[in-house]
Amino acid sequence: MFYKKIFLVFSIFTFVSCAELQQVVNNMPTQMDSATIANGLRQALDMGIDKQVTKLTQKNGFYNNQMVRILLPEELQKVDQTLRDIGLGSLADEGLKVLNSAAEDAVKEATPIFVQAVKEITFTDAKNILLGPENAATNYLEQRTNRALYSKFNPVIKNSFSKVGADQIWSNIINRYNSVPFVTKVNPDLTDYVTQEALKGVFTMIAVEEKEIRTNVSARTTNLLRSVFALQD
Repeated sequence: MFYKKIFLVFSIFTFVSCAELQQVVNNMPTQMDSATIANGLRQALDMGIDKQVTKLTQKNGFYNNQMVRILLPEELQKVDQTLRDIGLGSLADEGLKVLNSAAEDAVKEATPIFVQAVKEITFTDAKNILLGPENAATNYLEQRTNRALYSKFNPVIKNSFSKVGADQIWSNIINRYNSVPFVTKVNPDLTDYVTQEALKGVFTMIAVEEKEIRTNVSARTTNLLRSVFALQD
């Protein structure tokens, strides 16, 4: 009987605590309306694009950034290692660099499309995003724009392969690899892979800025950011 009473008291305390927490969330509109919160979240995402994604458009923006550098897909790692084993390490390095250059070129051309997508987002659940994890706004954006962005990035990546010479370089790499005795020949299509990696890099860098704004008060450089993100502190 004693343990049942303890359990009952604990259950009541837990219920009341959860109810109080939900009440805090529900009462947030009285402190700040959802439209203002949504604008603050959009501004944070815009800053992520302006401060972080633009870094990817600079020369070697992908290749020199360990967070987003595009490495070879698993099925081509054996190609890379085989080339290095037979003294063609410089060719392997060049192959990696042109893949990253293609992604860099694509982000440079597609960033305005991404910015427009941010402007068109309506945060119907703005409060939940604000009180969510440190990358909640980025995740929300990715879920709602990834498919559309892929359709925009993919043709740009394909054109970029030709522009930066990636298609010729990788044709040379694959031909050299396939000429090595006893290897299983490969003929990969890298367009989809690099498109996916480029998109992943974009959202990674946006999440970097979102985390900074959420955790570092000095990173909130506007009145809107300071007032909105103070609610989640």
